[in-house]
Amino acid sequence: MSSLFEDKLKKVNLPATINRFLNGNPHPDKMSEQQINEYHLASLQEIVNKAYEKNEFYRQKLDEVNMKPNDIMQLSDLSKLPFLTKDELRGNPYILLTCDKKEIALVQVSTGTTGGEEIYMMYTWNDYYLHDLAPRYPDLFSVDPGDVCLNALPYEMSAAGLAFHKTFMEGCEATVIPAGKGGAYSTPKKTLKLIRDLSPNVVITTPSWAMLLAEEANEQEFDLTSLQLKKLWITGEGCSPAFRSRLEKLWGATANFFYGSLECGVLGIECDDHDGYHVTQGHAILEIVDHKTGEPLDEGEIGEIVVTSALRYDTPILRFRTGDLGYIESETCSCGVTMPKFYLRGRVVDQILYNGTTLSPFYLEEFLMREPEIGNWFEFVLNKEGDNEVINVRCELAADIEPSEHLADSLASKLEFASGIPISFEFVEKLPRPTGKTIRVVYK
Repeated sequence: MSSLFEDKLKKVNLPATINRFLNGNPHPDKMSEQQINEYHLASLQEIVNKAYEKNEFYRQKLDEVNMKPNDIMQLSDLSKLPFLTKDELRGNPYILLTCDKKEIALVQVSTGTTGGEEIYMMYTWNDYYLHDLAPRYPDLFSVDPGDVCLNALPYEMSAAGLAFHKTFMEGCEATVIPAGKGGAYSTPKKTLKLIRDLSPNVVITTPSWAMLLAEEANEQEFDLTSLQLKKLWITGEGCSPAFRSRLEKLWGATANFFYGSLECGVLGIECDDHDGYHVTQGHAILEIVDHKTGEPLDEGEIGEIVVTSALRYDTPILRFRTGDLGYIESETCSCGVTMPKFYLRGRVVDQILYNGTTLSPFYLEEFLMREPEIGNWFEFVLNKEGDNEVINVRCELAADIEPSEHLADSLASKLEFASGIPISFEFVEKLPRPTGKTIRVVYK
């Protein structure tokens, strides 16, 4: 925690749990399992108590399962709480409040990529700023005073741009360049001008936008590796290791993933091992449950990620079903961070349904991006031909590669051998470039 922020914390009344566990103690990335469990239990008890006393929605949910705050005696009692779902939040801006509306300092809105009405997340100044910045992860997220951070994430309505802006500027005391992503002014051309003029040494953006910026740099004959980046952070979308490797080569930097959501904030940070996300246990308690039954799963089993915020007192998040798939492993990481890791397997709604089998698009993307003839832009088009489902890869080719039927057949054979799935190819001169989240799977 920076000295300036510590000075600010001394002037406010933090919740008892934050004061006890996060003020002057080891950072969560160095806490023991016992310390983390004690922190999570104390946080859960304090937040549930406030939710029950101050919020009709939560009180009704707890009453329906015959639970009272005092029934939470140990951390495993978390599984007795009812789930919170996206549908409960849609179109209900103030549903989670445990305080007066006049205390709201910020409203953010869902991107709408999963359909349905918007989800509005309300933040008081305390929840968004003071509480959220209390835990830090210096071993995982090494951004320091003097670093110049290009923030190429969307600022309008969404949570991403503002969240990292706050973290860079207030939490890390670094310099921020608010480039944005896909807005009226935040075009790849304009952003590259900022990069050339200001020479950032830290960049955060989405995988697809990082590729768009690399494409713009190539057109302007600017070598991104000359920046000598300290780190390229990517978030907001998933991608395969092979696609990430292409980004690292173009930018000349290690690219690590951040994982989070509008509803829950930061949930996981990659270390340089690129072997799963470390759970940001200062911010969140993660569970893995069976997507259909809701029953808790054992370590290593793939299921839906469920999140309880350890820091949200004024708008509690209790057992929120993210719709994302993954699993947790508690083995010690070679990087030295003590927090367990989880592994994402994509969104439930984004999985490819092929002949009754569910596949992650990143599974196929990995094999695709290993082929040097394939360009950086592609989509999987699923067609129904009679009783058969066919996966067609519509893609650009790499520079100086000429399309041919022989090349299409050769690539199709390679991918079928690697993945076990019949695939056809359609080469196009140029696919549309995304300004929002990239859509890789198209159903026809």
